[in-house]
Amino acid sequence: MIKHPKTSTFRIIVMIFLIIVGMDGILSLSPLSAQQIVVGSKRFTESYVLGEIARLALKNDGFQAEHRQGMGGTTIVWEALKSGAVTLYPDYTGTINEVILKNGGASNEEMRVALAEHGIGMSDELGFNNTYAIVMPRILVEKLGLRKISDLVKQPTMRVGIDPEFIERQDGWRAMCAHYGLEMQNVRAIEHGLSYAAIASGEIDLMNAYSTDAKLAEYNLVVLEDDLNFFPRYNAVFLYNLNIDSRALKTIEKLAGTIDEEEMIGLNSAAERTNDYTVAAGKYFENISGNKSGIQVESFWSKLKRWTLQHLLLVGVSLVIAILVGIPMGIRASRPGVISQLILGGTGMIQTIPSLALLALLVPVPFLGISANTAILALFLYSLLPIVRNTATGLQNIPTPLKESAIALGLKPRAQLTKIFLPIASRTILAGIKTSAVINVGTATLAALIGAGGLGEPIISGLNLNDSDIILQGAVPAAVLALVVQFLFELLDRIIIPKGLRLDGAARPSN
Repeated sequence: MIKHPKTSTFRIIVMIFLIIVGMDGILSLSPLSAQQIVVGSKRFTESYVLGEIARLALKNDGFQAEHRQGMGGTTIVWEALKSGAVTLYPDYTGTINEVILKNGGASNEEMRVALAEHGIGMSDELGFNNTYAIVMPRILVEKLGLRKISDLVKQPTMRVGIDPEFIERQDGWRAMCAHYGLEMQNVRAIEHGLSYAAIASGEIDLMNAYSTDAKLAEYNLVVLEDDLNFFPRYNAVFLYNLNIDSRALKTIEKLAGTIDEEEMIGLNSAAERTNDYTVAAGKYFENISGNKSGIQVESFWSKLKRWTLQHLLLVGVSLVIAILVGIPMGIRASRPGVISQLILGGTGMIQTIPSLALLALLVPVPFLGISANTAILALFLYSLLPIVRNTATGLQNIPTPLKESAIALGLKPRAQLTKIFLPIASRTILAGIKTSAVINVGTATLAALIGAGGLGEPIISGLNLNDSDIILQGAVPAAVLALVVQFLFELLDRIIIPKGLRLDGAARPSN
């Protein structure tokens, strides 16, 4: 470990670690930790709104409930439900049949039997069908004389933008093309919220949507008729863990049959007009009771404080663990041999895994699931390479005469490392830690995809709403945080790096 005459780096690291763990402990003592009910939702407006309706319904009946918003696609939320990381989330009978159970046209009762084998229950239908739809701008539909999906057979060169999750589903794009005999030549995967901006700007001609999307009318889009009846019914329901409190289940069941398609379109429109899912969910209760809901909307500054603290916790804990693990690994990797190559190769290979894919792979792992722990582990893995490689490089680049001098002084190998080699390599090592820290600040925004919070929460919500102002609510603080981290490490240089090895000291001419 690196030592400076006045300061022990190891003590600094341990102190930082204890502070962050203490913060984690304080945050974990919030009221939600006792018999909490966690509501999940997928990454599109309607799922956000239905998740908020469930949370508010539970809260109104005296339960402590948390809503983890926009937790990626079906696979991630389903695994979270099975693992118990979330208690319930809204889904659709078509998705349950085709994607989760892969049963085709099973009835609701058949689905309930199959779901029970996974420890999952399904509520009664909420009252509306939100089926998939293929949509185009009205002006283009009228120009080409299109009316139904089968008409696309004669339009193979049309520019198509499809939600990535929808492409490979059994009830998705490729299966639909096979069903209709379509051979579209220009198909791109585009995140659903961004597809509306692309079709509005004329970059694409056709996209997939949901039949209750509020944006269909806003962007003057026409739904092509599913004339060969490919899409099943997507009746909205709640999936829940069978160990849910029976009283909470009664609360959720009271929502059945209370939302029709027209009302759901109105709630989606309210969410996108106000950029607030809680306000939209409040309108549902106003419609039910006829009275103002009186729901208090969290202020921006309150949300920013919460997002920033969550972000700091994710970055801080993962970085400290990466330092404690990465420096010893780098020391070992600085020596010749197969083990060194395995260490450097392994940490390098981790960097090739897309961050979203890594999160999806970690979610099903026992004791991880949808939680901050999963995000911290992913960030820790991504932090290793710069620290390990810089530590190894810094030690390997120490001049041979210095190494021989350390031996000549009669120092034991451990003393050589801690008193001479690590202090000499400290500038390179700290540069690797600094790189990891700055990268971590940006990568941690993806933690919101598994409900771990942080500054990625408004970014993902803004992408869903296609609202740049909301995106900036997370992007700007994240950028500022990265600059702050960079500045703090510049100050840390003066504490850890011996004076003679600092850049400013080295650049100053001697008298």
